[in-house]
Amino acid sequence: MATTEIDAYEILYSANTFAPRIGLKNKKTYIGQMVFKPNGSVLPADKLLGSQPQIYYHLDDFHNALDILRNEKPIYLFFNGTGGGFENGIRTTEEVVGEGETS
Repeated sequence: MATTEIDAYEILYSANTFAPRIGLKNKKTYIGQMVFKPNGSVLPADKLLGSQPQIYYHLDDFHNALDILRNEKPIYLFFNGTGGGFENGIRTTEEVVGEGETS
């Protein structure tokens, strides 16, 4: 699983037919996007565009994602894979509780 710290973000809320997007950055380099589609629409499978994850949400989740990015630090982008069955998104810890090594 790839987990990368998010240092900054950029919001594109276009006036035309493009879906709202949040561009995620690390050290001034884009590392992925959160793409928001109309509520009730079938979401495309999360995918890689080159080496950058494209993670899809419904528009109802826009404010939740923005709230996490604004108010929590540090924030991490995690991407496990494309297609159904993979968990991808943003979170406030580098590892999920219980993922650490055991002695």
